[in-house]
Amino acid sequence: MPEHREREPLKFAYWVPNVSGGLVVSDIEQRTDWSYDYNRELAVLAEDNGFDYALSQVRYLASYGAAYQHESTSFSLALLLATQRLKVIAAVHPGLWHPAVLAKFIATADHISGGRAAVNVVSGWFKGEFTALGEPWLEHDERYRRSEEFIRVLRASWTDEPAEFAGDFYRLRGFDLKPKPLAVPGRAHPEIFQGGNSTAARAMAGRVSDWYFSNGKDFDGVTEQVEEVTAAAGGRRVRFGLNGFLIARDTEAEARETLREIVAKADVPAVHGFRDAVRQAGGSTGDRRGMWADSTFDDLVQYNDGFRSRLIGTPEQIAHRIVEYKRRGVDLLLLGFLHYHEEVAYFGRHVLPVVRDLEASLDASAATPEPIGVRP
Repeated sequence: MPEHREREPLKFAYWVPNVSGGLVVSDIEQRTDWSYDYNRELAVLAEDNGFDYALSQVRYLASYGAAYQHESTSFSLALLLATQRLKVIAAVHPGLWHPAVLAKFIATADHISGGRAAVNVVSGWFKGEFTALGEPWLEHDERYRRSEEFIRVLRASWTDEPAEFAGDFYRLRGFDLKPKPLAVPGRAHPEIFQGGNSTAARAMAGRVSDWYFSNGKDFDGVTEQVEEVTAAAGGRRVRFGLNGFLIARDTEAEARETLREIVAKADVPAVHGFRDAVRQAGGSTGDRRGMWADSTFDDLVQYNDGFRSRLIGTPEQIAHRIVEYKRRGVDLLLLGFLHYHEEVAYFGRHVLPVVRDLEASLDASAATPEPIGVRP
């Protein structure tokens, strides 16, 4: 892993609960609300407790425990207006947006927020949303080919004067977007995130994305993805985000009991429905390496495999695991919680300080030169 990555502090993001039902498909009590008022308070709380980013979910239909949904781009802009430092990532679907129109929206949001707007390109997992809207549902690798063009058009719209593009899915002919996004140190344009676990997703991330989001993974799974995306990038810097559902309690037994109760109270029909909907996403690739390809029922109770990252235990146990992910190349943890307000504050008070202390020790050891051997 490049040394500069180890020296940079880990970043933290949270899943915005802008859809009803919380972040687990379970009948367990969740003191989490999908309303704007709740989310406005949460965004301020999160930025005051060490979070750098928030990711607004995108769903267009009632599905799998999420009966109601707020639209992601407008909700993201509202959260940007409610905060001072938090960067907000709006999830969007190619095929339901024209990328140059989205580029215009994000440029405006960037100016309004002082350079804090970002986008997450979701290549599509829910066929029913596309067919309900009368839009074609493309084969798996074609969806990623379209997403790659989508990202290239976004970038061209934000940086070229004028932008020209000729692809199989999109065309630009002298498109001159003004104003461009704000000039912010450390970025060429608003950050572009991308999800997906498949071979096509990894290759695409290496070619065009700023950030690669992974579903929940263990250490070996993360290492494999970091290595493959880095190889595909050919020297271009791609940062890595990992999904995780965090259950921090004063004792490991309490944390484990919470996980047990979440799974025991799973909404079984909803989990099975989600499994059936995403099975094609995980299994439609030739090498069966897509998202959810090997997810169990228990994994799918948290719909982005968040339990598989095993961020469950005491603050010290979780912090050590988080820093080990960093050591393996993770730059950002994308977190979900059961009771957002209480648990985001608990994270900021009890988990994050331990993470920062462990990072300081990691940096100090990396900076210490190897002792020179003395000849006998």
